[in-house]
Amino acid sequence: MLKASGKFQMNRLLLPEPLIKSPLNYIGGKYKLLPQILPLFPCKIKNFVDLFAGGGNVGINVVAERIFLNDNLVYLIDLFRYFKETPVNEILFQIEQCILKFNLSLENEEGYLALRNSYNLEKSPLKLFILVCFSFNHQIRFNSKHCFNVPFGKNRSEYNNTIKYNLMSFIRELKNKNIYFSVCSFEKFDFESFDENDLFYCDPPYLISTGTYNDGKRGFSGWSETEEKKLLTFLDQLDAKNIKFALSNLLFHKGNRNVILNEWLSNHKKYNVQRLDFHYNNSSYNLLSRKKDDTQEVLITNYR
Repeated sequence: MLKASGKFQMNRLLLPEPLIKSPLNYIGGKYKLLPQILPLFPCKIKNFVDLFAGGGNVGINVVAERIFLNDNLVYLIDLFRYFKETPVNEILFQIEQCILKFNLSLENEEGYLALRNSYNLEKSPLKLFILVCFSFNHQIRFNSKHCFNVPFGKNRSEYNNTIKYNLMSFIRELKNKNIYFSVCSFEKFDFESFDENDLFYCDPPYLISTGTYNDGKRGFSGWSETEEKKLLTFLDQLDAKNIKFALSNLLFHKGNRNVILNEWLSNHKKYNVQRLDFHYNNSSYNLLSRKKDDTQEVLITNYR
């Protein structure tokens, strides 16, 4: 078994500069926490598995020989594959042509709905990206028939120079790095060929917070106590094979306590818990210091 110590040690002194920001404003994305999370990863990683890839902010910034981006949302992974396999100039040109064709703007809801209907008929990866740019809060959401159903982001959402810059940087990294893609639920991911030189990073939907990614209404499986327990069992299985893991999660949130996670930690005192915050100040986890209304986001690992 991997041993743990009472203190969490920084493993990487330098962060990659500049950090790459995903062009997808994915709910629950970890871009703002990267300066805290990345230094807590091992110095050398052979295979890095981002088991709940989401917008890809973590996986795209990791230094590893091979990077696996996995998610159960097939249309998201299809988009990443398209980005990796298609020349960037062609992608940018097709985006501009699509915006012109549907006359997309901050105010043209009719054009947005026409694009949404077109995407739902053919499932073009690039049209999905453009939809997200103009959707309400840049959300990704599907109904039970796997039709994109996010409403128009009137006067708020658009494809702009910032998104274009992030897109170009993201595509460049996808093409430069040794990245593989997979689509499956976490419990079906085959880890038999991995070993102690590898790292599984898990950023699942948070059980005690709410959002479109864990309400079970996205056309794909939601997140409940059952999934939470299965994931923790999966992590124990990784640990039994000496495979390193890092789990992002919440211990407390707005007065709610993740009972399952806290009890799991009580029964696995060898695991390390590092408290994270959005002020970029790392501090050791101290259960006694919490307040009722604290939101305690943590990174839990089975290594030091």
